[in-house]
Amino acid sequence: MKNKKKRLGLYIHIPFCVKKCQYCDFLSFPATRETIREYAKVLAEEMALWENKLSDYRVDTVFLGGGTPSLLEEADMEEILKSIHTCFSLEDTPEFTIECNPGTVSGEKFSLYRNGGVNRISLGLQSVVEKELSLLGRIHSYDVFARSYEQAREAGFDNINIDIMSAIPSQTRESYRKTLQEVISLKPEHISSYSLIVEEGTPFYEIYGDIPPVDEETDRLMYQDTEAFLKKAGYHRYEISNYAREGKECRHNMKYWRREEYLGLGLGASSFLGHSRFSNMETYDAYREAVKSGKFPEKEREFLSEREEMSEFMFLGLRCMQGVTAEGFYHSFGKTIESVYGKEICGSEKEGLLKREGDRIFLTKRGIDVSNRVWERFL
Repeated sequence: MKNKKKRLGLYIHIPFCVKKCQYCDFLSFPATRETIREYAKVLAEEMALWENKLSDYRVDTVFLGGGTPSLLEEADMEEILKSIHTCFSLEDTPEFTIECNPGTVSGEKFSLYRNGGVNRISLGLQSVVEKELSLLGRIHSYDVFARSYEQAREAGFDNINIDIMSAIPSQTRESYRKTLQEVISLKPEHISSYSLIVEEGTPFYEIYGDIPPVDEETDRLMYQDTEAFLKKAGYHRYEISNYAREGKECRHNMKYWRREEYLGLGLGASSFLGHSRFSNMETYDAYREAVKSGKFPEKEREFLSEREEMSEFMFLGLRCMQGVTAEGFYHSFGKTIESVYGKEICGSEKEGLLKREGDRIFLTKRGIDVSNRVWERFL
């Protein structure tokens, strides 16, 4: 029966975009209409390869990410949505998210998504300041974003996330506050706020190298403003960079932090099934040929040792404001958390970076500010 099956998250990667943003290090690139149309068909074929392999699972979250999934024309997206429903056993009402970029979406597309089972939209805004959008290489203006948001509401979506970004080149604390205030006024159900990290291999790295474009003190103040503004507006912080109205947390992303199982489909997509992590080929020709020949397009697989799984339990779990529990650790590994990480936990407590409340261990306010230092202790 459906309710006795194990739960599975489904991630589908759409690697195409109008153009690469200055900061982006994701697997994404511009492509012709013909290539995009072909990819939709190959993706449907990859789903078919899994159709009889997951009889013990039911899918309770679906996430179409990219790249820019909303770049796909209606017919191509319709084929993908149809294959999802055909090839997988879905819960009656799974959380079903699609990432959309303003300038690539329309009222007709939003209606197609709704009819195809999508019930959550994630809109990439980044900033309301035109200069900052231009520096990032975004293709939209704030007015275009606002129209896309309005169209999503008109199509009946009552669960919308907005992505914003801090520490953008030339951004000031005042301009970031303007973005926060404007986004709050729209009353989305979820807000993700990420501090820009300049990654190697991006155009920004060629410009800034290892020197952040915004000084550390300003970055820290923006970080503090995010929590203060959003808390006052009724959003609770449930993960380092994510805020939501009560009950509107992203269930799919929680799977990553809680180490729950998920399957990734599409070019370069990653999966976590059983005790192994694996990913798909990242070269389109190789990916396509593997699927066309009836083979799984798997590039590499890593079987995790118990120590690696325990490490992941800690540093992924501590991303969430709820933290981790000693009971959860014992249930997963048959060992007490103190016997494995007692020294690391105690040291972090003494420094005021971790706190215990009953069975729960979580980051303090100071620990959140230097979270990387805490996570590194469990690697």
